[in-house]
Amino acid sequence: MKRFLFFIATLILHSSLFTLHTSACTNLIVGKAASTDGSVIVSYNADSYGMYGNMYRHVGGKHAPGEMRKIYEWDTNKYLGEIPQAPVTYNVVGQMNENQVSICETTFGGREELADSTAIIDYGSLIYIGLERSKTAREAIQIMTDLVAKYGYYSEGETFTIADKNEVWVMEMVGKGPGSKGAVWVAIRIPDDCICAHANQSRITRFDMKDKQNVMYAKDVVKFAREKGYFTGKKDAEFSFRDAFNPLDFSGIRYCDARAWSFFNKHVDGMDKYLPYINGQDLTLEMPLYMKPKHKLSVQDVKNGMRDHYEGTPLDMQKDLGAGAYVMPYRPSPLSFTVDGKKYYTERPTSTQQTGFSFVGQMRNFLPDAIGGVVWWTNDDANMTAYVPVYCSVAEVPKCFQRIEGKQDDITFSWESAFWLCNTVSNMVYPYYSKMYPDLRRVIDETEKNFQFIQKSIEERAKVAYNNDPAEAVKILTDHSQTCANTMMKDWKELFEYLVVKHNDMVLKEENDKHQLVRSKYGLGGKITRPGYSEDFWRRVVKETGDRYLMK
Repeated sequence: MKRFLFFIATLILHSSLFTLHTSACTNLIVGKAASTDGSVIVSYNADSYGMYGNMYRHVGGKHAPGEMRKIYEWDTNKYLGEIPQAPVTYNVVGQMNENQVSICETTFGGREELADSTAIIDYGSLIYIGLERSKTAREAIQIMTDLVAKYGYYSEGETFTIADKNEVWVMEMVGKGPGSKGAVWVAIRIPDDCICAHANQSRITRFDMKDKQNVMYAKDVVKFAREKGYFTGKKDAEFSFRDAFNPLDFSGIRYCDARAWSFFNKHVDGMDKYLPYINGQDLTLEMPLYMKPKHKLSVQDVKNGMRDHYEGTPLDMQKDLGAGAYVMPYRPSPLSFTVDGKKYYTERPTSTQQTGFSFVGQMRNFLPDAIGGVVWWTNDDANMTAYVPVYCSVAEVPKCFQRIEGKQDDITFSWESAFWLCNTVSNMVYPYYSKMYPDLRRVIDETEKNFQFIQKSIEERAKVAYNNDPAEAVKILTDHSQTCANTMMKDWKELFEYLVVKHNDMVLKEENDKHQLVRSKYGLGGKITRPGYSEDFWRRVVKETGDRYLMK
């Protein structure tokens, strides 16, 4: 109990830093032998208040000697410098390149004194340069670590998911501080038959320094930690990357590792034994980096994992007064609050309102790269939107997913922007969650089911075309990706109109079994239902107000 209270106390110091950070994200990982169809699957919720979700696009090609690549910090768009362009770069769509290499991240921050404001390469640039230049995950790791060694690492501590069509790696990196160019890092390969998750807390502890096939690391990672006083163990084998560079505190457990626990909890037996760890009571029960699931996971399982709010667990957000009258599994930030001088916290689930974009990457080694890599993409909270398939080979990305300054961007609303259209619907549903969400979720499920249903036939067409003319296959997949994006936009515009009319003024208009609003026999709207609050909520009102509203 004393340890738990200590972690609560650390919240005062750490929670404000955590909640203000611009990259509080979640990654889920599935190895190819742990997936239902042999896909390597990764995911990424890019969570940042005020962030406009934009699908990154790089057109690859050959570059002349002396050509430079400008570096802008991803979080702020601040110009950091430039580096020589690679002789050859690859096409990139979102978080995946044409070779089915995918890179995602979550920020753990770590020791503040190790951030290097004099460096050139930030974590976002590291991701996209890695994608622009790599054919495999291992090559991406080499490129990324070489870049920071040469140009310095500008950002805070970071956990990267680095995957290709055959394997997935988790790499953790932290800078060496101003005046010490470079970074220290460790990368571990996730076994093919396992799943993994990370969410803003370093998860690599001890690692086998002799396993050259599945472990890579900076040669000075232990030496540097010793020099800084972060590690004092007698043997290098005792070294824990997390304990040295991102020691656990309450926010790291409850806000971060809890999200990883919830993903494991759905697919691994016996996860209840880690609840004392998640509650900050017993750190000896810390979770391993990866686990073998009790069943194989599909792409849809991962999509649904990105929509998690701890439903059905002791951390369920819909079971207390904070959920409101309409049992909303969301809480406004910040993640802590003070009452009568005491500090409290709220849960931080995987699904959150500040998601700028969400991505599920599907990579398959049994298909040509142009067909095998699918960027399942959505702008806004994954729980409130449908994932749209965009193939890694497309000649252009759907316009609705782009950021166009002055037309559809951070401060410019547009009905043609997926980000703003989806946010409009989401923000209408949030305060009336239990009332409106079933209608929204029905449309999500129908839209995604349709995309999943047509996937096989589109890919068969593309495979036939690819054997004769790869460019024709790319055209088929580009057109299909655009069609799916247009379909989602059409569905969401219709959904917005439907929700406004059906739920107008907090009542319900009559509809048929096809969810079509009906008219009375006189041509007006059908029967009106006034659902009011739930009985449970009214009991809370009576408990708080006593006989104030008792009818006499």
